[in-house]
Amino acid sequence: MILHRSTRRQLLNMFSTGVSAAALYSLLPDTRATEEHDQREVRDLTPRQSHFPARAKNVIHLFMNGGPSQMDLLDPKPELNRSHGKSYFDRIAGEVENPGAAGALMRSPFRFARHGQSGLWVSDVMPHLSKCVDDIAVVKSLHTTNLTHEPALFHFHSGNTLPGLPTLGAWVTYGLGSENQNLPAYVVLDDPGGLPINRTQNWQSGFLPPVFQGTRFRATGQPVLDLKPEFDEPASVTGLERQLIGSLDRLHKGRRAGNPELSARIASYELAARMQLAASDALDLEQETQDTQSSYGIGHGAADSYGRRCLIARRLVERGVRFVQIFLDSQPWDNHTGLKKGLEGCCARTDQPIAALLHDLKARGLLESTLVIWGGEFGRLPIAQSADGRDHNKNAMVGWMAGGGVKGGISYGETDEIGYAAAEDQVSVTDWHATMLHLLGLDFDRLSWYRNGLEEKLTGVNEARVVHEIIA
Repeated sequence: MILHRSTRRQLLNMFSTGVSAAALYSLLPDTRATEEHDQREVRDLTPRQSHFPARAKNVIHLFMNGGPSQMDLLDPKPELNRSHGKSYFDRIAGEVENPGAAGALMRSPFRFARHGQSGLWVSDVMPHLSKCVDDIAVVKSLHTTNLTHEPALFHFHSGNTLPGLPTLGAWVTYGLGSENQNLPAYVVLDDPGGLPINRTQNWQSGFLPPVFQGTRFRATGQPVLDLKPEFDEPASVTGLERQLIGSLDRLHKGRRAGNPELSARIASYELAARMQLAASDALDLEQETQDTQSSYGIGHGAADSYGRRCLIARRLVERGVRFVQIFLDSQPWDNHTGLKKGLEGCCARTDQPIAALLHDLKARGLLESTLVIWGGEFGRLPIAQSADGRDHNKNAMVGWMAGGGVKGGISYGETDEIGYAAAEDQVSVTDWHATMLHLLGLDFDRLSWYRNGLEEKLTGVNEARVVHEIIA
């Protein structure tokens, strides 16, 4: 082979041509990857087949923002009674958010008793839930990765402590769509008293198309603002108006292909038009009997607001809404001081409505197809804070599931003798997510969205397992 000597000018020209070609190639779409992933990356809410037969069709997520205290609600620790007042801070100093206010071991101010045929332990601050224990699976060995509210909330709702990622309801509706095209697939019933920490980021769609984000309904007053027209007009006129608007929308969209925000905005307007009848019907609690309303605590002081939202949640899943999430204002379970009074207040608001929801779903034959989830972003420490409160604890928290293929009347996992850390059959937040998806017929490893060369998942790259032990 004869090698020709290149001039400096020729060498630079060859090099620049190669760089230009590489740059141009990098700008071209990866058609192979695009074709492969477009087959499963859907952008609408039409109902879709699950990966395998599902046990649950809908989810009602009762999120207890703030961090409920496990050893004061569902995980009794006799050792705290025996060791009350003994120093323990030196052993967990690195896990205390506010060391200056840390004290000694503190017993629970509540009494525990066994309930139901299953004999599950419940404290006397939750008298209504105690009557439902045979329908719930209590997981005592939950744990998380961060003891600060903001990242812990992101982790619980999106599988990662970073902001800007899709949340639980977004992933579920992306995977399954919705059975009711006249109502949102993912509904959020936030507290009239205010938004939780992280605000609307708790139900965002992240990098998934905006059509999968949560839609807020109000529990009092007009549930959806501007839902009803300002004046009445013949149905034929309304129909013609919608046809014209639809034609203009399609024309506008056709000139702006590949704009998911535009598609989502048009879809939301179309849904709003269909909701004028469907939402008004679903949210009209006056259709319920007085006995039903009373059982939820509606009109009964502290339980009224949460009771309304629980009853609305039942009416929504009854109509095919896929995912309903109920929040409380700010962080009411965050009892750094005044633990006894704080827990009594939280339970006065939520205990009766939640028990009524479980009973109502069961009586209507909906519990077997509706997965109900209860829990917060972390638990509390066994030591006192500011004399009568508890600080954050990422090493142990409690949650429960009911319905939707879950075994009732069981307790899974254990914490250590003082409730400081999950000790047996540990369940991570990632495992919790994987189990929820499994009950809905979704494989956590297959539910993905292709982004920047990565298969993004709710469970991320974390090791995950389905907690089959709580599945019937």
